[in-house]
Amino acid sequence: MEIREMTALTLGCAIKSRQVGVREAVKACLDEIEKKDSTLHAFLEIDEKKIYDRVKEVENGIKAGKYTGPLAGVPIAVKDNICTRNRKTTCASRILENFIPPYDAEAVRRIESAGMIVMGKTNMDEFAMGSTSETSAYGITRNPWDTEKVPGGSSGGSCAAVAADEVFAALGSDTGGSIRQPASYCGVVGMKPTYGTVSRYGLIAYASSLDQIGPVGKDVSDCAALLEASAGYDAKDSTSVLRKDLQFTRYLRQDLHGVKIGIPKEYLSEGLDEDVKKSLADAVQLMTKNGAVVEFFTLGLVDYVIPAYYIIASAEASSNLARFDGVKYGYRAEEFEGLHDMYKKTRAEGFGEEVRRRILLGSFVLSSGYYDAYYLKALKVKAMIKKAFDDAFLKYDMLIAPAAPSTAPAVGSSLADPLKMYLSDVYTAGVNLAGLPAISVPCGLDSSGMPVGLQFIGDCFQEKKIIQAAYAYEKIRGEFPKAYGKGVK
Repeated sequence: MEIREMTALTLGCAIKSRQVGVREAVKACLDEIEKKDSTLHAFLEIDEKKIYDRVKEVENGIKAGKYTGPLAGVPIAVKDNICTRNRKTTCASRILENFIPPYDAEAVRRIESAGMIVMGKTNMDEFAMGSTSETSAYGITRNPWDTEKVPGGSSGGSCAAVAADEVFAALGSDTGGSIRQPASYCGVVGMKPTYGTVSRYGLIAYASSLDQIGPVGKDVSDCAALLEASAGYDAKDSTSVLRKDLQFTRYLRQDLHGVKIGIPKEYLSEGLDEDVKKSLADAVQLMTKNGAVVEFFTLGLVDYVIPAYYIIASAEASSNLARFDGVKYGYRAEEFEGLHDMYKKTRAEGFGEEVRRRILLGSFVLSSGYYDAYYLKALKVKAMIKKAFDDAFLKYDMLIAPAAPSTAPAVGSSLADPLKMYLSDVYTAGVNLAGLPAISVPCGLDSSGMPVGLQFIGDCFQEKKIIQAAYAYEKIRGEFPKAYGKGVK
């Protein structure tokens, strides 16, 4: 097996047994990036000097017994809205084009403490606002399976990099499906943990009550190990949760016997692509044959998920992005007359169209006369959605659903119709509104050979259940094809 084809855990084991060197693994990644990324554009920043300085540090740390974990020496990518000390963090926006944080995000600090090597920062939708990775100020990312298709978003760069074997794993962020949907489009595994499990310190906020950092990997085992390395209580994050059950790799067991799984009927109604529906049905049949008990039920309130999500997310975005005004850091307009003109021109020139649209929507729903009619009502709906999920988990161990209504659309097709792009979050956004954990696993291919993702949704703090079920399904499904079809070679 070539190094680039290894999983993160397989590589970590090979490094520990000295079958593969850390420098050798990093060189394999850099070779793939050089070969493929001029087409894919998954990365926004690669600094070889910093990478090889870190290689020396990790090599010495492994020899000295400092780095003993299963991911020591493994190269990883980090989404460009997660702060990295002395390395650019732009959120794929012109307004932060020269921002170099003086500190690491807590999640980055933790993966580096585990001995991982950050290769670079991945492209994304600007400020994580988008579902295709096309709203980046620095150019679009393309899908490794078919470069005429989008990789999904907003964590499209992270998922494309893992799918193309440019890195072995990646960190992304998930606000309304921004890890799980691109993982589905790119044929990799992506996970959103329970809200508060991974520190948001150093994650540049889009919607603070919904954002959560999570892992992207080649398989479920890699995601579990990376979540284990990055999760934990952080006093610097007021929403961080103190948990003692963070040993997720313990639950990598192939056992579905007696597991009760619910499928919301609403998720199989109008708007779901037939190829996606067939892949979901095949997965259900496979799990049933292996001991799972699968039932259809009515979840309710599904039609309200998208309106509630976009009102709440846009409202929080309008507040969070108010800090980017050209005063202290980031982009500033060159010509202006007075302070207020500087604010207006800086924000008009620095933010892209989609970000401006959501700021305007958020400011509108928070404005006097509309706060009660829109924002307050959306918060009430959010609580009702959480209650609907709570009721479902009284009966089922977990839920399953498609990760997206279709496979990856063609480049340019979604931006022409923003509402259509928003509706692609219909199966994922409810999980964020309720703060639940969910994991997307490849489950099939559509008629044009593009991957389909299956989503396992758990109750709060029940990652262990969905990790075990996803791992068991992955094993009975068998090896999934690689992204070497119509994509980059």
